[in-house]
Parts: sequence; C-alpha cells; structure tokens
Amino acid sequence: MSGSLDLAPTDAVLTLITKSFTTIPTTTNPSASQSTLRLSDDSTVTGTNTIATHLSSTIFSADKYEYSALELALIDQWLSLTGHGSLNDDVVNQLNVHLKDKTSILGTKPSIADIVAYVRLKDLAKNWSAEERTGGVDGGKRYILRWLDWVQNSPVVGLKLEETEKLVVDTEEVGTVVRGEEPVDEKKAAKKAKGKDKEATGDAAAGKGAVEKAKDAVQAVAEKIGVVGKDEGSTSAAGGKKEKQKKEKSARAPAKKEEPAGPSPINIDLRVGFIEKCVPHPDADSLYVSTIHCGDSEPRTVCSGLRKHIPLEEMQERYVVVVANLKPVKMRGIMSQAMVLAASPALKEGETDDHKGPIELVAPPAGAKAGEKVFFEGYHGTPEAVLNPKKKIWEAIQPGFTTTEGLEVAFDAAATAGAVAPAGGEGVKKLVTESGGVCTVKTLVGAAVK
Repeated sequence: MSGSLDLAPTDAVLTLITKSFTTIPTTTNPSASQSTLRLSDDSTVTGTNTIATHLSSTIFSADKYEYSALELALIDQWLSLTGHGSLNDDVVNQLNVHLKDKTSILGTKPSIADIVAYVRLKDLAKNWSAEERTGGVDGGKRYILRWLDWVQNSPVVGLKLEETEKLVVDTEEVGTVVRGEEPVDEKKAAKKAKGKDKEATGDAAAGKGAVEKAKDAVQAVAEKIGVVGKDEGSTSAAGGKKEKQKKEKSARAPAKKEEPAGPSPINIDLRVGFIEKCVPHPDADSLYVSTIHCGDSEPRTVCSGLRKHIPLEEMQERYVVVVANLKPVKMRGIMSQAMVLAASPALKEGETDDHKGPIELVAPPAGAKAGEKVFFEGYHGTPEAVLNPKKKIWEAIQPGFTTTEGLEVAFDAAATAGAVAPAGGEGVKKLVTESGGVCTVKTLVGAAVK
C-alpha cells in the first residue's frame, strides 16, 4: 500500500502496527488528536479502526488469508465493541466466552481484530486481580488471557514486542494454544521433552522406568500445547494420584455458561446510523440504496423499501436506527448489509398489508452518534454477531416492537405470544441509546416497527 501516515502520539494501536509492520512512511505529529492516513490518490482516512482495516491487507495478505462475509462481520463487530466508549465489563465477559474454544477471534485465523483488541485489552488486563484472572466458579477471564498471550507471542501474528512490553501470563493457569499454529510433531516433541527431563533430573533421579518416563514426556508436551490440564491424564496410580487429579480438575473447570431460554431483544444489534447519501435503486422502483455510517470501519450499503413512502430529500444526511446483525442479502443485484427501522400502522385482525403506509422512520434522540448502541430498557447486553436466519430470532422478537401514546418506540414482550420473557417486570420497555435518550416516531401510535 502506498501513501503516508500522520500518527497521533496517543494512538497505541497504530503505533504498534507501524512498529511491527512498517509498510508506509510514518511521522508522529505531536499536536494531532487522531491519526490520518493519506492514500495514493491524495484522499485521507481518519480513525484508528478505519486506518487499521486499511492497513490489514499488508499485514494479513490475501494470498494467505481470505475472509468470508461472516468473518468480516465478526472483525467489524469486535473492532467496534472494543473501541473507545464501548469496552465495558459486558464486552470483556462476552469476549472471554467467545474465546473459550478459539485461538483467535475468528477461531484459528488471525485478523486485524486480534491486534487492535490486544492493544486495548492488554493494559486493562494488567490491573486484573488473581480472582478476576482465573478465580471464581466461572474460571475468571482465563480465555482472554490465553488469547492475549497468543497474540503477543505467535509468529503467525508477528508483533514486534520487547519482553518487557508483553503482558505476563501464567500458561500453567490459563492453558496454551491448541489450534491455529503449525502442526506439532508429537514424537519429536516428546523426545525433546524427555531429553530436558533427563538434563534436569538425571536418568535415575526419580527412580522411573523408561516406559513411565516416556509417558511423562508425552504428558509434558500435551500440557505445553494445552491439550490437557496441568494434572490431567496422568497414568500413575501411586498414592491415589489419579483420584486427586480428577478432583483438582473438577475444581478448576469453569461452570458451563447457561444459554438463554429463548430469543431476546438482547440478540438484536440495534445502532444509531447516519445516512451519508441515498439514491434510488437502479433496478427496483420501491427501493432506496443508502450509504449509512453504523460505527464500523466502513459505511454500509443498505437497501430499504421506502421509496414510495418517504421523499428522497428526507433520506439525506439524517440519523436513523438500524438493525446491524441481520444476515446480508442481495436485493435486485445490490447486497444490503443492514435494515433501517421504521414504523407503520399495525394491522388489525384479518387485515392484510397493502403496503400503502404511512411509514415513519424511527428517529434517535438529539445528540446521538453514529454507531451508538441502542437497546430496550432491561434488555441491555451483547448482541449476536450475525443472526442465524434458521433460528427465526428476528421473526420471534419483532412482533413486540411498537410505539406508545407518547410516540416513543418500545418493546412489549406480551405481544410475542410468549416467545420472549419480560425483562424487569411486565409492561413496555422504551428503546433508548447508550447516552440515555429515547427513540421516537413522528405521529404513529401503537404502530408496528420493523
């Protein structure tokens, strides 16, 4: 990639990226509040996430790594969730659960999300107590710690860090990488481990026979690569050791995370969006095509069936609420990456939808910012990265979306025919932003919102 980077001195993410993967001329601007990437066509890009995403192609080249649409959505999701103002305890706990059976954020494949999130979480993790790290019935944040250790040490990622810059992680407590690295030759590794054991203790120091030594060597390798726990799987029967190991393993094992009983508004990724521009769809009379900033590294293309109901000029440079985690769908040849939330009169029993409207866009409160989280009161949490269409989560939850006499957008669990459990008692729950305002419509009371 050609161009140049004007680096803000406080931008720790891009400082590490340029240190580890120098690909373009970089200068540090002491007076800059944010970094700026100047591209070869003389256009500029600002914002840490956006610049990091631009640079990612030089770090994880396309000839080695090809990302699917779902993987790209996960990258955007975790870049946004770990960004300034979004990184809270809920996000940290959700990431810990997400990483339970994964080496990287994507599973086994490294991405720019690993590097960016590493920088933002490393200093936070330094201040965690022993209980927060690996204690409690849920095993603490051990999976995040294991992942942080992998990011800072893995040649697959390739960060250039001095040992003093790295987070101190006890791999005996959190385990080590089991997926995503080069395959391990177990015979060679066992032989190497056996040799080290001889150097440290001598052939007869523990009075073990050759067979038992070989077993211990294989066990040491298994521990090293994180296949089993520290005391798990020993074949020694002396002194009831096996039983003791089972008990210790059981005591260390984190409690299984309880899955939600059913669909919940928490599953839906609602955000404030800003429409940069909107044009008529070239091949569909009923559709608009909008470019909407949703807090991701790049704006999203969104198709919406509003062309016959809302004038084009009212779709320009305005804030809306979007559903950001529906599976992208192609609409008359254009991939739509989100859905604009709007209200229309609720259908009466036996009535069919004639699509005549009126339709009113859901408006976020004044002062809301693009990408700001939106949620129903009592249903605040981390949404799914992408809703699985087969599970019909949106279809189960959406019937509860409505508007009040005060023109506030709300959720009524009673309208979902028992599909969604009420949160914090019965009654409607208002749709609010992270900063505290309520989302509204212009005139429609008791409307359907979708």
